[in-house]
Amino acid sequence: MICVNVSMKFSNQALKRTPVELILDENGQHIGPVPTDRSGVACFDMPAASGKIMVDGVERYQGRLDGEILINLWSLTETGHSSEGAAANETSGSNAYPGMATRSVMVNGREILTDSEGYIVDPSDWSEEFARQQASNEGLQLNSEHWEIIRFQRNWYASHGKQATVRDMIKKFQVLWDDNRGNNHYLHVLFPRGGPQKQGNRLAGLLRTKGEH
Repeated sequence: MICVNVSMKFSNQALKRTPVELILDENGQHIGPVPTDRSGVACFDMPAASGKIMVDGVERYQGRLDGEILINLWSLTETGHSSEGAAANETSGSNAYPGMATRSVMVNGREILTDSEGYIVDPSDWSEEFARQQASNEGLQLNSEHWEIIRFQRNWYASHGKQATVRDMIKKFQVLWDDNRGNNHYLHVLFPRGGPQKQGNRLAGLLRTKGEH
């Protein structure tokens, strides 16, 4: 069960009769909209997934969809959250250098440059469709678990200004998943071409790292 609790900041007033819609990362499926009830809650009878939450048509959340998710708004007209583009201001701008060998990935008719290994040159060019296309180029079909890792990596970078280590991911996903999946071996099963710190970072639109992999 996924329940979205929408309220106003400071006053904690519940937003009633407000449409809430889920968009799943794995297949782009739209679920809802479902109006919030008197307590500002809209529930969806479905298993945990990775995706986005739209409140009154505006993206307000992206990441793991499971249990109760709290969304506090200043107003319904405030600028929404976007899961497209750079994970943080620190990653914007081109990372190209003279003589750099590049490849191109076609995303919705637009050419997006990567380096020779598939790391995006300008992180602000990242999009969900880029991740899907680059994954396809690497022979990987993204499922909900892949997207949970990708969302986590992007959110971690936005919050910390650096890539998450594998230890950070294990600590997080042992809690969210279970011991059989929240471990180093399973993370490398999900991302067989270099593990989550290499292949995961590539698909998340983050820079290469010299850390553990």
